[in-house]
Amino acid sequence: MRRGAWILVVVVYLILTVAALGRSGFQIATKFDQAPLAYTLSAFSAVVYVVATIALIRGGRVWNVIGWVTLSIEFAGVISVGIVSLTYPALFPHDTVWSAFGRGYLFIPLILPVVGMFYLYTRSRKVRRP
Repeated sequence: MRRGAWILVVVVYLILTVAALGRSGFQIATKFDQAPLAYTLSAFSAVVYVVATIALIRGGRVWNVIGWVTLSIEFAGVISVGIVSLTYPALFPHDTVWSAFGRGYLFIPLILPVVGMFYLYTRSRKVRRP
């Protein structure tokens, strides 16, 4: 992946991190009792985005592993919460970052972990080359 594309991925992760942190913080502080599951998942996704962003920026063997773990959790979260939020909407009276596969965020939460994993894969291949 070219350097400019990598910077774009990191910038999008930073924006999504700030959005998820802000949204979940506000929701938990002002109306947690209305949708505790949704708001807890929003906070969890914000933490995942923070760690994933750091892993993408830092690099190195340990951070690549952390990146793979967090991006996998992110992708599994988007898929599972997306399915559950559409199948059982009563469980999610208010949206999370991952509800309906990230519809409220233009489906970026669905696409971004795949792009991040592709970046980690290409970065690890460059490191292994002699």
